[in-house]
Amino acid sequence: MAYWLMKSEPDCFSIDDLAARPKQTEAWDGVRNYQVRNMFRDDMKPGDLAFFYHSTCPQPGIYGLMEIVSHAYPDPTQFDPRHEHYDAGAKREEPRWLLVDVKFKRKFAKPVLLDVLREQESRFKGLRILERGSRLSVTPVSASHWKAILKLAGEKP
Repeated sequence: MAYWLMKSEPDCFSIDDLAARPKQTEAWDGVRNYQVRNMFRDDMKPGDLAFFYHSTCPQPGIYGLMEIVSHAYPDPTQFDPRHEHYDAGAKREEPRWLLVDVKFKRKFAKPVLLDVLREQESRFKGLRILERGSRLSVTPVSASHWKAILKLAGEKP
């Protein structure tokens, strides 16, 4: 099993939105970065766990957990010219962008805010969300960082 951190702006899609979806499951669409696409395709598997991270908001941080519940498959929004994630260069026979389905596990009673992670930066060396210039919306998380973040959230590893 692998661990991930997946970022979303809460005014676009939040952990509460995921919890409210039918079967508490949603396609993680709109990713337009080749490195993340390759992680979806090559590294992410059903059963992996991910932190749900709220970004670009007053209190950015990790707000809960979700599970990866599908293998990567073509993101249909790339083919829809009316959709904000449309990509005119993508072809159905050669899709450019992939997505995975995620399922809500739980929301933390106490989110782990970015400021808290930064305060303990030496403890979280290598956590990509803390690296300067890191703008990837999906990043791997080591098992040791996973456990430490769960502990900060008051959760059992």
